[in-house]
Amino acid sequence: MPHDLNSDFEPTAELLEALLPILHRIHVERTLSPGKVGILRHVAEKGRASTAELAVKVQVSPQAISLAARELEGLGLVERVPDETDRRRSWIHATEAGRLKLAEETRTGRAWLYGVIRERLTPEERQTLASAIPVLRKLTAETAESETLSAAESTPAPEAASEEPRD
Repeated sequence: MPHDLNSDFEPTAELLEALLPILHRIHVERTLSPGKVGILRHVAEKGRASTAELAVKVQVSPQAISLAARELEGLGLVERVPDETDRRRSWIHATEAGRLKLAEETRTGRAWLYGVIRERLTPEERQTLASAIPVLRKLTAETAESETLSAAESTPAPEAASEEPRD
């Protein structure tokens, strides 16, 4: 039974029950795992990233990032570039093939979602869904802000590159 959102009830479980199958279906449509898409997205947007920075962003261990980056590198989607001041360190960059693959993966997930919204929702329901987006963004606004700050702290300025965590 639906609950009144204005009551004392917190709709956490219902929200998760609604969102998780949608996210799962989007991921099923893709050929790369959500973690690898996250890595590709981050390095494509930022230009480069360290293993430590990616671990914070994707919320997995640096070892998992190293493994995923090796797999992405094997597919030709990323490359490791040695740090200019410390050859023991490396940066992960998206290749052109990686940027194209990211665009393909993004289109694939969005195409399914677009289609199901158009097919199953009335114009009024689509408007309700659109109206909920700013509210949903508030749920992650602080998290996105703190991740941006953490990533900025873990990515040194060029003159401070020697402080970069090792892979």
